[in-house]
Amino acid sequence: MSASLSRPRVGVWLIGARGSVATTVVTGCAAVAAGLHPPTGMVTETPAFTGSGLPALSDLVFGGHDTLDCPLPKRAETLTAGGVLPPGVATAVAAELAAADREIRPGGPTPGDTRSEADLITAFTHDIRDFLHRHALERAVVVNVASTEPASHGPEAPLPASTLYALAALRAGCPYVNFTPSEGIHHPVAAREAEESGLPFAGRDGKTGQTLLRAVLGPMFTQRALEVRAWSGTNLLGGGDGAALADPAAAAAKNAGKERVLADTLGTVPEGEVHIDDVPALGDWKTAWDHIAFDGFLGTRMILQTIWQGCDSALAAPLVLDLARLTARAHETGLSGPLDALGFYFKDPVGDGPPGLPEQYEALVRFGRSLAQSGGKDRGTRPVKGSEETGEAP
Repeated sequence: MSASLSRPRVGVWLIGARGSVATTVVTGCAAVAAGLHPPTGMVTETPAFTGSGLPALSDLVFGGHDTLDCPLPKRAETLTAGGVLPPGVATAVAAELAAADREIRPGGPTPGDTRSEADLITAFTHDIRDFLHRHALERAVVVNVASTEPASHGPEAPLPASTLYALAALRAGCPYVNFTPSEGIHHPVAAREAEESGLPFAGRDGKTGQTLLRAVLGPMFTQRALEVRAWSGTNLLGGGDGAALADPAAAAAKNAGKERVLADTLGTVPEGEVHIDDVPALGDWKTAWDHIAFDGFLGTRMILQTIWQGCDSALAAPLVLDLARLTARAHETGLSGPLDALGFYFKDPVGDGPPGLPEQYEALVRFGRSLAQSGGKDRGTRPVKGSEETGEAP
């Protein structure tokens, strides 16, 4: 992608850089920047964010880590065959896919890897710094879009891979976004370092489908004084995420965010749970079904059922681009710590933002306005933490 004449380029370093989401991010960014497709699903491309000073899509430079070795152009071909990417787009942006693929470095730990945790963090940090240096980038945002990990077990357990990457991001001086349920920067070791780093960060677990509906429907029941007795759900999905979530520990980490949305919007957790089934034949497509039992006037018992059928990669990719642009701009303006106003995008957001989607959207728009009013901070200026209520520096 060509560099803007008016603004410096910004790096986007993807953890899980050869996965379906990352491939869709790179392909979609190039296609939209070239005018091949409209920016459908990108909130940052709506009029509310005009003038917010966000980096242009054409100014984003991609790289990342992955343990897979399938090149991005080949991965894009597979996604095209599966109906995730429209015909012809991957071919049209083949040069951009190849350029991003050249910037992907080996991740870890892999089976048989004898490097220590410190060695892995050092190697990952070097990769990110080298990326910044070679492309003369003022900043890069590290975004975790890898498959969900099982939760770690106790303080003596090895650091999860997502936390190794998060620590590398911080030590390379890069803001960090966790689009997955994995621990990443939430691990106590990384959380302490994040607070001391003066860098902005956001997460956790992108809100793309079933939980997006829950964030809308939960407040509806509360505001209409309807009592929810039970809320159960089922997810059928394939692809890498389906395989990863077949592990009960990984599924439990995923479901924690879904439960938090109900707890926050209803004020209680109703009976019921979410079941996640791996159906490899579905590939990147997912079906999510919810069954909601609630009481109306005079105790009349009623049922609401919803069915969501969508493509996870196509739902996630525009959100990842939004988050990378917003976080990069936040870093440019000198914000640090948890970016509360980005809770709109997450199941389990950092900070103390509102739980309902409309309120989260309003906080996001206010944040965009505050970015429009902020200039870049001098490197020597002490960063300040953003306010959730206004999206502005206190």
